[in-house]
Amino acid sequence: MKIGFLLGSPAISGGTYVIIEHATRLQQLGHEITIITKKSVDEEEYAWHSSAHQLCWLNHEHAGEQKFDVILATWWQSPFMLQDFAADHYIYFVQSIETRFFETPDPTDYGAQDHAVWQQLCEKTYSFALPMITEAKWIQQYLYEQYNNYPSLVRNGIRKDIYTVNGPSVSPVTRGKLRVLLEGPVDVPYKNVPVSVTLARQAGADEVWLLTSSAISEYSGVDRVFSRVPIHETPAIYRSCDVLLKLSYVEGMFGPPLEMFHCGGTAIVYKVTGYDEYIVHDQNSFVADRDDEQGVVRYLQQLKEEPETLARLKEGAGKTAQQWPDWEHCSREFERALMGITDQRRTSRQYLRRYTKEILQSAIPLTKEKVLKRFSARERQIARGKTEDRNNFVEFYWHSGEEFKSENLQWHHYFSGEKTLVSFDVDVSGFPFWLRLDPSTRVGVVEISSIVVTNTVTGKEIMAFREPDDFGVLLLSGTAYWIDLEYKNIIFSFGADPALVLPAVQPEQASLGDRLSIAIELHETGIQQFFREYAMKLRQEQAVLQEDACAPSSSSWYHTLVTKMLGSRDR
Repeated sequence: MKIGFLLGSPAISGGTYVIIEHATRLQQLGHEITIITKKSVDEEEYAWHSSAHQLCWLNHEHAGEQKFDVILATWWQSPFMLQDFAADHYIYFVQSIETRFFETPDPTDYGAQDHAVWQQLCEKTYSFALPMITEAKWIQQYLYEQYNNYPSLVRNGIRKDIYTVNGPSVSPVTRGKLRVLLEGPVDVPYKNVPVSVTLARQAGADEVWLLTSSAISEYSGVDRVFSRVPIHETPAIYRSCDVLLKLSYVEGMFGPPLEMFHCGGTAIVYKVTGYDEYIVHDQNSFVADRDDEQGVVRYLQQLKEEPETLARLKEGAGKTAQQWPDWEHCSREFERALMGITDQRRTSRQYLRRYTKEILQSAIPLTKEKVLKRFSARERQIARGKTEDRNNFVEFYWHSGEEFKSENLQWHHYFSGEKTLVSFDVDVSGFPFWLRLDPSTRVGVVEISSIVVTNTVTGKEIMAFREPDDFGVLLLSGTAYWIDLEYKNIIFSFGADPALVLPAVQPEQASLGDRLSIAIELHETGIQQFFREYAMKLRQEQAVLQEDACAPSSSSWYHTLVTKMLGSRDR
């Protein structure tokens, strides 16, 4: 069969590792395998896996020109992409319930501010009427209970050719000293690595090592860091340690403890989803309740102080390892599951198009509802004389092609109600070079004092907008409009996507590769705050006029603008 796996990233991760292990073995079984990524990737990006180069790697565009027998979605965004490919059968390979991966929304982090919306969208992918394959019993049960879908269960295998007790080590283990290994990226909250470091040190571990996919060379509290290590080099690290401390909050069927078992060690884990696929408390590992940090410390101290307990758990882990199947066996099971699915009725591509559109459209009112709730809450707070939520963002897009795309995006956080200067830097990549500023992500009034574009190579200002009349050459689109045509530096933003497009940068203003600095000074407020501030300015101006008998009667632009706004409202 011609089989395509949709892959989110070729970078080292547990999920990508599982996909490549299945893919390479399916190819050895005679199938034609293609790994499909959104963009073209270089071989060095997947060189961490010794067999990945054997596979065909295509980007979406080129894969979309081919016909497949089977296409597999492999992470939560990929079911929406299935419609783009011609295939007889479409399958969802569910390695975890990814709604549990989302962090708590962070109002100061652009990437995390809408996690609640994305989380709901993620959960809806499990409602696709697609045949599914999964790797753990708890996922199988969840999908059955919540969506009446009963996936084929194919557990992950193990590389028994490299994960062995005997073999080279980075440094031999020493009886009477406890060397603790941590595993995982340091910046993913649900992997819980920082806390693991703290607990290992608190327990008095003699050495703490870290095996991580994060691009770091050192980490506070860690004696040795092993970053982005190729798979075939990881066993030497496992063999050098006594215990793997893996305190993840979310897993599918996590592999590192099993790899540790095969290399002669044991583990301490939380009661995370999937742990009971092979981990048994006090037989091959210690298992603590989630966030029972003192329990974890006690277990570590027990392993340090009781060599016989450490030896007993290692022995139990070794027995578990002996009974666990290798990747060859598990991939044959995966092939059997695929063949069973291809014997069923084909999935309608038209259905995928319709249902994908339906789900994506369902996110639009969720986003609008979020924006309007924030607007209403702020207006109520202003009425009471306080503002609690003042978080906002400026977005900056650029392109030298046909349209602005999300991959060409920078952002800055700022506080509403304060005059703020924000700047972005970008290199000119072609001509005409287009620039776009979205000054707010919430409903409110935005007063822009200036926008200045500077070529930092030549030191020259190539564009500057400082007076209301200057802004007339900008294109305003999206969820915004000018409050008054005479004052185009003030806009009303009625949604999360107001867009100011600047005149295109031309070759006479910059050369390819020149760095541009784009600075915007602005003041964003709620509706009531806007009127209150301008009313205060009017009173101040009127007081000045009364003191100066020679001054003309009030005709300030503040007064004119507010009068026009109120007048247009009455009309």
